[in-house]
Amino acid sequence: MRLWALAAVLAVLQGCALGVSDPRARIPIDSFVQSADDARVWVEPGYEAYGARVAAALPAAIAKVEAAHYLPFARSPRVHVCGSEDCFRRYVMTPRLSAAVVPDNRLILSPNLDGREKQRLPALLTHELAHLHLGQRIGHYHSTLPVWFHEGWASLVADGGGAEYASESQAWAAIRAGKRVNLAVRDVPDKRHRASASNLKVFEFYRQSMMLVGWLKAQDEARFRQLALAIQADTDFEIAFWNIYGQAPAARLAGFFDGAPNASTVSADNLPVQAAPAQP
Repeated sequence: MRLWALAAVLAVLQGCALGVSDPRARIPIDSFVQSADDARVWVEPGYEAYGARVAAALPAAIAKVEAAHYLPFARSPRVHVCGSEDCFRRYVMTPRLSAAVVPDNRLILSPNLDGREKQRLPALLTHELAHLHLGQRIGHYHSTLPVWFHEGWASLVADGGGAEYASESQAWAAIRAGKRVNLAVRDVPDKRHRASASNLKVFEFYRQSMMLVGWLKAQDEARFRQLALAIQADTDFEIAFWNIYGQAPAARLAGFFDGAPNASTVSADNLPVQAAPAQP
């Protein structure tokens, strides 16, 4: 019953895989054929070339996720490749996504990654595989793990995948303007604190979350590894964090915000993206 209730709540959320509808997420996936290039890739018939691109990118993406999570996948991952919009909309309700992991931990790629966002395929595949890896162990978007950590960790694993359309300089500018990920609130099944709760745009939220997780890892990777393994053992995030760091997340990560550089010292780390992106 808990998964059904959680899926209903997720239907109202935006970004990545947070906004899929329960009925569509749970319909049988029976319209795909197994790729000849990799048995873990299942493709909408007629789009085998797209499936071959996914198959070529998959081994490196899996290796990156397993190394960053300090554990192998609990089960061999499966990737479903939609070459048409009708296919993607059949399984994913949230508009403007380019990829999603939906309830029951099913990873689905949209036609965007074979078209106008072709260059994002390796990074977004890695980002979604990070969600799938975690979902195999603790369930789909577990409410005891805050959204900022979910998305920040996945974007960090993917070297910025999912956060490409906001630069570090933009994230620092938001921080200096008082727009910061709210670390003091706790998510519950019927209340998730996503970008709007911190007065941030989706991509600013992803980039800032990635920077927070990256800072935490860079400060002490041994402790970060302990936290990652505790989370994957289904320990409540707040409890695990206190056990490992002896502080609340907001207190520990205050050091990150305290280090916000002055506007004059921030480099142009990412050039502005001109094309209007799909949401991650």
